[in-house]
Amino acid sequence: MQITENEGKITVYLEGRIDTNNAPQVEKEIFDAIVGKTSDIVIDAENLEYISSAGLRVLMKLRKSIDKQLPVINVSRDVYDIFDTTGFTELFDIKKALRKVSVEGCEKIGEGGNGAVYRLDEDKIVKVYKPWMGHEAIERERTFAKTALVNGIPSVIAYDMVRVDDCFGIVFEMLHSDTLGHAMRDNPEKFVDYVDQYVALAKTLHSTHVPKDSFTTIQTVMHGKADNLTRWCSPEEIALLHGIIDSIPETDTITHNDLHPGNIMIQDGELVLIDMPEVTMGPSVCDLTAIFRDIISAPKNKPDIIERSVGMPSEMIMKAGNLFFMKYNGFTDGKQLEEYYKKLGLLYALNVVLVPGSGNEEAVKNADIIMNNLLRGVVIPNEQTIKGLFRIM
Repeated sequence: MQITENEGKITVYLEGRIDTNNAPQVEKEIFDAIVGKTSDIVIDAENLEYISSAGLRVLMKLRKSIDKQLPVINVSRDVYDIFDTTGFTELFDIKKALRKVSVEGCEKIGEGGNGAVYRLDEDKIVKVYKPWMGHEAIERERTFAKTALVNGIPSVIAYDMVRVDDCFGIVFEMLHSDTLGHAMRDNPEKFVDYVDQYVALAKTLHSTHVPKDSFTTIQTVMHGKADNLTRWCSPEEIALLHGIIDSIPETDTITHNDLHPGNIMIQDGELVLIDMPEVTMGPSVCDLTAIFRDIISAPKNKPDIIERSVGMPSEMIMKAGNLFFMKYNGFTDGKQLEEYYKKLGLLYALNVVLVPGSGNEEAVKNADIIMNNLLRGVVIPNEQTIKGLFRIM
């Protein structure tokens, strides 16, 4: 049996058989490893062949001792039957072992910050996540996709979570599809029509009302990031950030938070979403700020990265962005757009300040610069303006 600890989580890898012969030793090793620790614990049962009632009692003792949820993942069908028969599936968070999928020889049809999308066959695609994306975050996206679908959001069916080599993936329904970014690039004569569809999709999202607790609120996500800035900010600065976040109106509408053309697929002429790990409930201005980040700011500052994600040249991305905001807001001239960008720029500065709190590697590396230039140079001097913008935009 192996036991590892990484990033505040202890993983216990069970192997072979656990029965009356070795259950006491298994119990001792586990409890010796967790004594004095406050880390979350996960049981990985991928190599567990059999568990008797004695082994189950060890897990029950462990669950009672930590007094919190105890996930058991990668459970084989035979072992799952034991958990199910004994009622342990009602006491523990049991996850069956994931089926394995190969993308060798498959066409890559899209790539973003969280992973890449491959066509498995005529009816299905698989989104393969980066190795650092954890099981819980990916399962959350699958749940979000299902929730969005039943609430009328144009999204595809999310089937099962799978293993692709050392990464996790989700298999989605997809018929004769391509990304919106590729379609814009390859069909310039339809460019304006595609932007019209893009605007319509965004407005559908921003006008769809969902039941309470369908998704995490944008305020909760932002508060969590602010709490993680203690390495770079004073308590007073963090309190100021929390105050700004508290000024964001609570809504029951959806924000995607990564709604660029590389994360949107075209299926039988309809735009649908497959990239949904960051979906929240919040006001539309939060989503528009993220769109501004991806298709107005990023093409200027990180053209190579955004071109790979969106799937078209940076000049075309900005053209799509300008047209998107003109049509979304009903602007008739460039001066209106310029004034609008100044306002979105202030809200975007707040977003950038919070990024190191998400653990983004590049942002953490540049956190001191971000705090000096944006937090103290832009956000704090414009605190009241930013609060007002959240209320009126």
